[in-house]
Amino acid sequence: MADYKRGDTASWDAEQVRRSEQPRQVSRKSRKRKKKKRINPLLYILFVVVTSALLAGVGWLLASDLCAFNKEYKEETIQITSEDTVATVADKLQEAGLINYKWFFRLFANFAHAEEKIGMGTYTLNTEMDYRALIVGMRSTSGNMTAETVRVTIPEGYTVAETIELLAKNNVSSKEDLLKAAQTYNFKYDFIDNESEDISRLEGYLFPDTYEFYVNGKASAALNKMIATFNSRLDDDLLAQAKERGYDLQKIVTIASLIEKETDGTDHGKIASVIYNRLEGPGDKGGTYGMLQIDAALLYALPGHEGAITNSDKETDSPYNLYKKAGLPPTAIANPGMASIRAALEPETTDYYYYALGKDHRHRFFTNYNDHLNFVNSREYIGN
Repeated sequence: MADYKRGDTASWDAEQVRRSEQPRQVSRKSRKRKKKKRINPLLYILFVVVTSALLAGVGWLLASDLCAFNKEYKEETIQITSEDTVATVADKLQEAGLINYKWFFRLFANFAHAEEKIGMGTYTLNTEMDYRALIVGMRSTSGNMTAETVRVTIPEGYTVAETIELLAKNNVSSKEDLLKAAQTYNFKYDFIDNESEDISRLEGYLFPDTYEFYVNGKASAALNKMIATFNSRLDDDLLAQAKERGYDLQKIVTIASLIEKETDGTDHGKIASVIYNRLEGPGDKGGTYGMLQIDAALLYALPGHEGAITNSDKETDSPYNLYKKAGLPPTAIANPGMASIRAALEPETTDYYYYALGKDHRHRFFTNYNDHLNFVNSREYIGN
């Protein structure tokens, strides 16, 4: 001890004091940490229960939509074009009320590779179909949304034969396959006569419009698309009115086709009135005795005919020769547009029984045969 200096001893004592105080400081900090407020276990349990219930509820809603549980039955027609994507298909399904959560359908569709399965076309779907069934229900055997397509406009007044030629020209399918489908395919519509094997059974039902078709696709799918469009354009209220008058859909379409082939583009309602007056008029039906005498119907029986109709032509033995046969032809003679269909359903009310085309390509209408004959013999008639 003699070797230590007094200052050294003081330093050693101070160091010992500091060391002895450090554990006490640490313990004070530990005690401070232990004093932190704990979460109320009841609140925590309540939070877990509420969160679980919310998640379970959301899960049930999504599962119900996915599996089509507890949905009120409804049937809707959905049209898919080449411009559609899975996202726009989901939009259409939601707008139609077939699904509730389009984002969830898109998620499912991504895993189901729906883009490779959904094809262009017009499809009838319902709320009993789950997500998978909806995708399968929009599946086309002709291709998918990524297949090559062609846009084709079918003019109003085209016959089935002319429509087939146009489709074949645009490589929608071969002429042979289109003809075979038109003759023998079993179309699932009550108004198509599937017992017949003549292409005239489709006459009037291939709705004229602009379509997207698959290139080298299935012939029956192309024809079915046009028939489905026709079916979707029908007005049930107007058809009910026509039925009360005694005309079924086949007769209405036949009358519409006659209007389509005869109209100058401005007189659908008047042409319709002449047809109905001749069919229904009192007595001898304005001197026509129920004969419609429509040239377009006769020409349907004479494909390839050129030039003016002759008296010899009017002797043709055919149910489409309305110079010899009273009433309507057995089928429509063309595929009418909506204006002609509406005119057939709601004709104008007139006393006209005759009409003839002037050189200005506008029809003149007459209530009696003498006035009609005077016009036909005048310089204004297109035939002079």
